[in-house]
Amino acid sequence: MTQATETTAGALPVQPFFSTPQQRLAFARQRYFDEGVRPSGLVSEGLIQSWSRCVQARRDPGEAIAFRPVTLSRAHSALQRSRLLVSSAAGELSQLEATLAGTGCTAILTDSQGVVVHAMRSAGEQDAVLLPLASRLGVDLAEEQIGTTAPGMALRTGQSSVVLGSEHFFGCLQVMYCAAAPIRDIHGQVAGVLDVSSESRPFGFDAAAVVNMAATTIENRLLRAQSTEHIVVHLQTMPSLIGTPMEGLAGLDGHGRIAWVNPAAARLLGLAWPAHGAPVDNVFGLELAALARLTRRDGASAHRLPNGLMVWLVARMQSNDGAGPLVGVSGGVGTMVPAADPTLPEHSTPPTAAPAAVASTLRDNDRQLVEQTVRACGGNVSKAARALGVSRGLVYRHLKAASAS
Repeated sequence: MTQATETTAGALPVQPFFSTPQQRLAFARQRYFDEGVRPSGLVSEGLIQSWSRCVQARRDPGEAIAFRPVTLSRAHSALQRSRLLVSSAAGELSQLEATLAGTGCTAILTDSQGVVVHAMRSAGEQDAVLLPLASRLGVDLAEEQIGTTAPGMALRTGQSSVVLGSEHFFGCLQVMYCAAAPIRDIHGQVAGVLDVSSESRPFGFDAAAVVNMAATTIENRLLRAQSTEHIVVHLQTMPSLIGTPMEGLAGLDGHGRIAWVNPAAARLLGLAWPAHGAPVDNVFGLELAALARLTRRDGASAHRLPNGLMVWLVARMQSNDGAGPLVGVSGGVGTMVPAADPTLPEHSTPPTAAPAAVASTLRDNDRQLVEQTVRACGGNVSKAARALGVSRGLVYRHLKAASAS
């Protein structure tokens, strides 16, 4: 096998017509693996780069590939490290199982290094040989192990990937069809990859769209789960999109700065993702205290950003033990409450009166809310905890901290 050059030597023949994608791909493989010519224009640049990495690692497309599990200690470490990822993905994976039932597809979740930490199988894959091996807990799906695949490319590049049939580097994997998307954490790093794969059966649907939607939902849940002592702002140009995979999310820290944003929020706010450390008042045109007041509203508020864009906002306060939102909207958008803005349409209604005082830090704001709720419940901690949707232990910790201050 001759390594392909990085030049355009050996130009394509005049009018290289292909009646099928398979013929085009077969010609690309011939150009690259047999003639050593880079098949630019025949396959994607990402695919060529993956093939090149495999060649540079001295791998041969004719090798027999085994789906090998990592060591027990590494598998245990991967599962422990991915507990929050797996729990954040649980609901979406369950829905994905129902969605893919009968398609013959398998959904696989890997950690940040490509080790399988969860997998579900559909009823249509009984005849599969490779998929049951690839979807075992602890199997390493990184590009270094099994060459060009969608999950391997997504891990390597941080971008969504689709690898179909003969696009796989190794010949023994060319019966596989896979689509994968990365899942990022609050630091902007790839925390894992969601993959949908089929064996000996091309996708009969847009697998990339399905896996990207599911991965975005999981990512948004992971971002919220990783946020402690943050105000999490949900935003979109239409209130009906809040709570969907299309919503923007931004985590605000107690110092009035952006702790993290998801890509949708970065686009709406005009930020260069991941945008850590940007001042909240510059980005939203609101002080931190004003955004904290929004956590007490039972619906979305209209607000015009400094960039001129009108968006709807829902703010939620995350508890400092990561137990979830102390206040805010749950299960829906609720009543739409436009914020005060002279540029809003005339029929917009003014916001409800905001509390007279709001703490300057998120911890103080949490404590103030807990104390007010306990007083309103006549000192009954259990009742207050139910009203806030948190554990009694969290309420006790807030009360203890308040008495000590």
